[in-house]
Amino acid sequence: MERRIAQLTNINEKQVAAVLKLLAEGGTIPFIARYRKEATGSLDEVAIEKIDVAQTKFIELEKRKQSILDRLAELNVHKPELIAQIQNCYDPRELEDLYLPYKQKRKTKATVAIEQGLEPLAKLIMAQRQSDIMAQAYRFSKNGLTADDALEGARHIIAEWVSESTAARHAIRTSYERHATLTSKIDKKKTADAQKYLDYFDFSQSINRIPSHRLLAILRAEKEGLLKVKIEIDNERALERLERIFIRSNADAAHHIQLAVKDSYKRLLAPSIETEIRKEVKEKADLEAIGIFAHNLTQLLMAPPLGTKRILALDPGFRTGCKLTCLDLQSNLVHHSTIYPHEPQNDKDNARHRIESLIPKYGIEAIAIGNGTAGRETEQFIKSILPKDSAIEVYLISEAGASIYSASEAAREEFPDLDLTVRGSISIGRRLIDPLAELVKIEPKSIGVGQYQHDVDQSKLKTTLDNVVCFAVNKVGVNVNTASKHLLQYVAGLGPKLAQNVVNHRQENGAFKSIDQLKKIKGFGAKAYEQSAGFLRVLDGDNPLDASAVHPERYAIVQKMARKLNLPTHKLIGNTVTTTLQLEGFVTEEVGLITLTDIINELQKPGLDPRGAAKTMEFDDRIRDIKDIRTGMILQGKVSNLTKFGAFVDIGVKENGLIHVSQITDKYMTDPAEHLSLEQVVTVKVIEVDLDRKRIALSMKM
Repeated sequence: MERRIAQLTNINEKQVAAVLKLLAEGGTIPFIARYRKEATGSLDEVAIEKIDVAQTKFIELEKRKQSILDRLAELNVHKPELIAQIQNCYDPRELEDLYLPYKQKRKTKATVAIEQGLEPLAKLIMAQRQSDIMAQAYRFSKNGLTADDALEGARHIIAEWVSESTAARHAIRTSYERHATLTSKIDKKKTADAQKYLDYFDFSQSINRIPSHRLLAILRAEKEGLLKVKIEIDNERALERLERIFIRSNADAAHHIQLAVKDSYKRLLAPSIETEIRKEVKEKADLEAIGIFAHNLTQLLMAPPLGTKRILALDPGFRTGCKLTCLDLQSNLVHHSTIYPHEPQNDKDNARHRIESLIPKYGIEAIAIGNGTAGRETEQFIKSILPKDSAIEVYLISEAGASIYSASEAAREEFPDLDLTVRGSISIGRRLIDPLAELVKIEPKSIGVGQYQHDVDQSKLKTTLDNVVCFAVNKVGVNVNTASKHLLQYVAGLGPKLAQNVVNHRQENGAFKSIDQLKKIKGFGAKAYEQSAGFLRVLDGDNPLDASAVHPERYAIVQKMARKLNLPTHKLIGNTVTTTLQLEGFVTEEVGLITLTDIINELQKPGLDPRGAAKTMEFDDRIRDIKDIRTGMILQGKVSNLTKFGAFVDIGVKENGLIHVSQITDKYMTDPAEHLSLEQVVTVKVIEVDLDRKRIALSMKM
C-alpha cells in the first residue's frame, strides 16, 4: 500500500509509511505536521492530508475488489487470468470494466435474445468462419422467429458483448479523454430566461481545455433546463477503431458484426462512456472549485485580527436604522440600541449624541461597520463625529455570512433574547477583534468566497472546508480560557463533545491555570491530551511555557536548556541567549534538530500570532454608489474573492468590481491567486460600468 500511495502522491515511500503509522495510532493531521516532523521529514498538512485521502481511496478500492471476487465466486466464475487482472488492477474504471460482463442485468434486448436461444448464433457470427450466415440463421427459425429475427437478436447479443469489452471501452474512453468536445445549445423556448448564460447559447470547447468555472456554469444551466449539453467525439473515427478490434475477416459475418458494432456504439457504449466522462470532468471541476474555495477561506480565516479592544459595532441600514452594539475586552455585549442617521428618518442629531456618549462610557477603542447596505454612508457619518485627532480607528468589515450566523443555532445559543440584527452587529464587531474565532461559527460554504460552491459535490466541499478551518485554528492556537466551544471543537484531538466539556469545566471551576488541568476534564484521555495540548494556550498561568506552542511533552528539554544556561525556565522566554545553545547536545532518539529548532524559535516569540495585525483602508470619498463610478477612475480597493477567471474587488460600493484574469498583469498567467491574495489592497482603474447588469470591470494595468 505504501508504495502505491507514494506513486499516487509523489511523496517518498518512507515518509508515506511514517504518516500512515501515525494516523493509525490516532494522530491528527495538525499534530503530525507540527510535532512529528522528524518522523515525516517535515511534511506539511497538505501533504499529510494527501496521503490520508489516498489511503482512503486505496482501502475503498481493495474493498471493491474483494466484493467483486466474492460475487464471481458465487457465480462459479473461476478464471485465473480474470482473477489476477482484478487483483492487480488499481484503476476503478478498469476494475468495473472487468466486472461488467458478470453484473446482474436488467432485461435488455440481448437478454431477451439469449432467452430465445440465439447465443450460439451470435458466437458463430463472432467466430467469423462461416461463409453463409443466413443459412445458419435458418436453423434458429422457430417459435415464430424468422431468420432475419434470429440475426437481429444475435446482433443484439454481440452489441452487448462489444459494450462490455474491456478493449472496446478502453478505446472509446481514450477517444473521449483525448478528443471529446462539450457543446451546449439554448432551448429556444427559454431564451428570455437564460440571458445570464448568453455566452453558452451556441458553445463548443474541448473538454481538456474548458475551465472549471465555465463547465460548472454550463452544467448549472443544464440543470435549470435552459441548455442542452452533450459531450461528443468523432463518431466515424470511433466506429473505425471498434471495427478494427472486432472484425478480423471478410467473411459474411463481418457485415453483421459491423451492424452490431454500430448499434452497440450508438445505443450502449457511447452513452455509457459519455456518462462516465461527464462524471469525471465534473469531479475534476469540483475539485478545482473546491481548491479555490479552500485557498480563499484559508486567507480569510488567517486575516489579521485587531486583538483585544473595546469595540463599537454597527450593522448599517437605511429604513430599519443601524443596529449598534458595544463589546468589552472579553468581547461580551455591554450595550445595544438602534440609531437612524440616514433617510427616511434622518435623525442625525440623536445618532450623534448616542455615539458621543457611548464612546467614553464604554472606553471604545475601535469602530467596526458592516460593508453592506448603507455601509459607506454610515462610515462617513461616524468619521464626521470623531475629532480629527481621535485615536479611534474605523474599519469596514465584510458582512459575508453574518446573516447566516444571526439565524444559526450558535447565535441563538449565545444570545437567545436578542434580535437577529443585533446578533449580526455583535458578529461584525467580533470579526474585527478576531476573524477566525467568529468565522468558525458559520458554515464555511456560507462565507461567500470561491466559485460555484452550490454546484460542487457538497460532501467533498464540507470535508475540505472543515479541514481548512481545522488547519487554520491549530496554526494560530487557541486560548483555552476565552475560546468558544465552536472554536475549541476544531482543535486537534477535541471535537464538539470534548470542546463542550472544556467550556463546562471552565464555567464550573474557573479559568485554567495550567495545561495539565485539561487531564481533569471528563473524557479527556491521554490521546486527546497529546493531540491538543500543543495548540491550546494558558496565558498568565502557572507555567509560562503554557502560553507557547512548545508541546508539554518537550518541557523537560526546555528545562534542560535552562539548566545549561544557568537560568530559570521563565527567563528563556523572549531571550536571545537561547540561540547560543549547541542543539546537538539535546538530541534524543525521539527529538531531532528539526524539533529543537522549532522550540528555540517558539521561545524567541512565544505564542506569536502568525496573522499579523489588522489595518484600516480608506475608500474614495467620491463614490458611495455604482452610479458615482466613471470609466477611467483610479481607485483603491480590497480583494474580496478570487476565482479562476479573475478577482473581485470591494471598491466601496455594494457591487464588487471584477478584474478579469487578463487585466491583472501584462505577463501571461492562468491563476489570479498567483498574483493576488484575499484582503489585499490594490489600485485599480475602472474600464467599464454596466448599470443595467450592475457590473464593474476593473484593470490593474495602468
